[in-house]
Amino acid sequence: MDLSPEYHRVRLPQAPRILPVRPMPRNDPTDTGGLFIGRRPGTAPLRYKADPARAGERRRRTDATLAAAVLALETLVCLTLWGPQPVAWLWVGSQVDYHGAGITVALAVTFFGMIATLMLTLAIATRLDRVWRILRRAAGYEQQEGILPRIFAVTAIVALVLFSLWFWIIEGPAPMLAPR
Repeated sequence: MDLSPEYHRVRLPQAPRILPVRPMPRNDPTDTGGLFIGRRPGTAPLRYKADPARAGERRRRTDATLAAAVLALETLVCLTLWGPQPVAWLWVGSQVDYHGAGITVALAVTFFGMIATLMLTLAIATRLDRVWRILRRAAGYEQQEGILPRIFAVTAIVALVLFSLWFWIIEGPAPMLAPR
């Protein structure tokens, strides 16, 4: 008696194929265990059939100037995160406490107000960063990434240095250490 797997297989007649057989793509989730591999859809580099028409020198200078103005505005928007916005929400919280709502309500208003304006400010800065990239490309630069992460980091460092100077030299222990 033959116990090999081939002996027990029943061979069924195959139906004729109507559609041509195409190989399954490598990024199909059924092929990769449910995970997409490779490039995400819509992130491939742009390939033009022909080089895009370049604007004149005057237009590119105008676009570069507008890009610099948007960059300055984006920097100012990010700087508001480290000074004016927290101070404004601390003032609002103090007014809530003063008018009798209690310290818990005042702290909640301050906290959620800061979070809300942080999210709003970052949404505005993200849109400004997108406009800056488009203007840089229009000015003739090969701009692939935005500058928002670097602006955010630099403004955080500048705010930390300024706060440290204020705290340690102007308002901190300086009056106690200074000669009378």
